[in-house]
Amino acid sequence: VQTCALPIFVVVVFVAIAAPWLSPNDPDRRYPDLLYAPPTSLHFGGDTPGLHIHPWRLVSRLERTFEQDRARPTPLRWFSDGRLVTTEDSAPLLLLGADAYGRDIFARMLHGTRLTVGLAVIATLLAMLIGAVVGGVAGFAGGWLDEMLSRSSDFVLVLPVTYAVLALRAVMPLVLPASTVFVLLAAIFGLVGWPAIARPIRGILASEREREYAMAARALGASPLRVFGRHLLPSAYSHLFTQGTLLLPGFILAEATLSYVGLKFPDAVPTWGTMLHDASNGALIAEAPWMLAPAAAIFVVVLAVNLLVQGSGRAPVQLER
Repeated sequence: VQTCALPIFVVVVFVAIAAPWLSPNDPDRRYPDLLYAPPTSLHFGGDTPGLHIHPWRLVSRLERTFEQDRARPTPLRWFSDGRLVTTEDSAPLLLLGADAYGRDIFARMLHGTRLTVGLAVIATLLAMLIGAVVGGVAGFAGGWLDEMLSRSSDFVLVLPVTYAVLALRAVMPLVLPASTVFVLLAAIFGLVGWPAIARPIRGILASEREREYAMAARALGASPLRVFGRHLLPSAYSHLFTQGTLLLPGFILAEATLSYVGLKFPDAVPTWGTMLHDASNGALIAEAPWMLAPAAAIFVVVLAVNLLVQGSGRAPVQLER
């Protein structure tokens, strides 16, 4: 199973890059007669050559029931209009059905990969940068500076982050631009995640600074900055990147959590978190389980990260939170 982890990451990166080409419809395109429409089934053979679909026809808007229009087979169009596959505008291909606004869930999930995974990657890099600097300086310097930075790390770890974010959201405008939300979430995740990296790095450097190679570098006249950056910090690189891979899925889950409690991207901007927020009505999930497709994507990515870390020979470290 572990051998599947790396290919999953390759697929996720490819989807994020090629989302406009892979999605059969625009993510914000609405089909008023297809609210909560089920996934479109593919057919092969019959009077229509090649793969084709029978588009959905609305039977009852109140009961949200549909039936296939078998008298109207619609062939798939490959490599058309800058997309891998598409159909007629009046008969959309809905591989994962439609949401409450009649939008293609599959197309929105593909485009949401860009924001969700991109946000998690940037937040992880920010947390790694802050954690490496703070933890490295604390472990290298020792003394009162080590004590002060360690207590700062403890303070961040005990913060009730969800409640703090809710209070922060309450004083903000009701509608925020997508760029503002992206910067806010990246900053929040980075500032919350750095202690998980700083504390182990501090321990590594506090131990390594007394090793023979570090003492020899100081004896040869190397400056403290050179000893820190050239000799000591590289000894923590493997742990740094291992912790970073563990923070990445945590930030993906955090985006979904904060979207659920209110700090989310505008509804027109697809992310996995906003899609799950739209699917939060439990009564509708029983009728339209395909709206939980982003949850499946999150599960696959988180599982792949843990398998990749285990396959590298390092057990996942439990994040203190």
